[in-house]
Amino acid sequence: MKTANQDIRPITTKINEKGNIEIGGCDLTELAAKYGTPLYVFDEETIKSMTSSYKDAFKQYPNISMMFAAKAFMTKAICRIMAREGFGLDLCSAGEIYTAKSSGFDMKKTLFNGNNKSYEDLVYALECGMETISVDNFYELEELNRAAKSKNKTIKILLRITPGIECHTHEYIQTGHLDSKFGFDLTQTDEAIQLIKSTYKNINLAGLHAHIGSQIFEKQVYYDEVEVLFKEIKRIKDRHNIELTEINLGGGLGIKYTEKDKPISVYDIADTITKAIEVYSKEYNVSLNKIYIEPGRSIIGTAGITIYKAGSSKQVPKGRKYVAADGGMSDNARPSLYQAEYTVEIANKPKAENTEKVTIAGKHCESGDILAKDIMLPKIEPNDIICLHTTGAYGYSMSSNYNRVLKPAAVLVNNGKSDIIINRQTFEQLCESDNIPDRLN
Repeated sequence: MKTANQDIRPITTKINEKGNIEIGGCDLTELAAKYGTPLYVFDEETIKSMTSSYKDAFKQYPNISMMFAAKAFMTKAICRIMAREGFGLDLCSAGEIYTAKSSGFDMKKTLFNGNNKSYEDLVYALECGMETISVDNFYELEELNRAAKSKNKTIKILLRITPGIECHTHEYIQTGHLDSKFGFDLTQTDEAIQLIKSTYKNINLAGLHAHIGSQIFEKQVYYDEVEVLFKEIKRIKDRHNIELTEINLGGGLGIKYTEKDKPISVYDIADTITKAIEVYSKEYNVSLNKIYIEPGRSIIGTAGITIYKAGSSKQVPKGRKYVAADGGMSDNARPSLYQAEYTVEIANKPKAENTEKVTIAGKHCESGDILAKDIMLPKIEPNDIICLHTTGAYGYSMSSNYNRVLKPAAVLVNNGKSDIIINRQTFEQLCESDNIPDRLN
């Protein structure tokens, strides 16, 4: 069964009677006029379509806990949507914890992840009522035990391991292979467990956590991941007489950025994971109370687009034609960081013939500030509205103030209504943390 991550555009996308692209019942040119550009636009119906697909695909397993990987896009409004959809939150910083808590989210339904949590981060997580932490390394074990002891608490943990599974994704978003900054190598788990048993009395080891990467198009890697986790749980039980009852399989399901991308559906990975659980629970005699799934990009990526206003253009003699957008690498770092590719349309003339090969350049003082390279589009005039699809994941999350460019606003659209969920940054906010030392006065 097809799911929204297999589409390039939000599921509500259409061309309206004015000939413009419309999403969530809202004309993109009108959104640009009302809120300014660049502008992140999120389609609520597409988000809910993906959360519903995950719940339906895994419905035969009542002990599945869906955790939205908040790093993909984290705001108070998104927290509210996830709460209403019955999702928990996978958080990886004190800032994400603060956002969740300030939105009113039930902190018992969150998990703290990350490879370098400070003592202060861990104390804050405990103070905010978080009950599960994925521990990444020996240093963190010690610091977490110290933090829990200071609060007179015993904290449940999952031990994050590197399962040795390599996915065919970009080098920077592979997290499950052995040469990774994340998690304990399988040769280190015995030492970690001995420390928990003998020294760290404020830690309760409940299970294992693995994450095999991001933008994954393969089913088999999920099957292999389940086998690695079940096999290790069995080994730990035999060696240490500890019965682990929880696993976290991470997320990583890919989405369709361009026509050449062929992502699998939520139902594909659910079928693979549930079959693997059935096989290996019997083979290794393992019974689980809880299985975590952590989708992020696949929930929010297709739901989000970014719109820009076209500005200057330049035809290089015997070379490329550049068209400049009024944003760029400060609102979408992925093309510069990962050489990511996107599908681009002109929102005010989507039916026009593609007659020019152009490169969409950002406005920043940086040669590498390119949003899309050598793509066919209609002739672009100044003030045309350029639309980049599938920017919902990691666009705003990775945004910056490079060149002191202001961060864009974000709106949530649904049934013809648009609501601001992130205000456009102001010049005053840009400078509010600046200080001038007295000696410079």
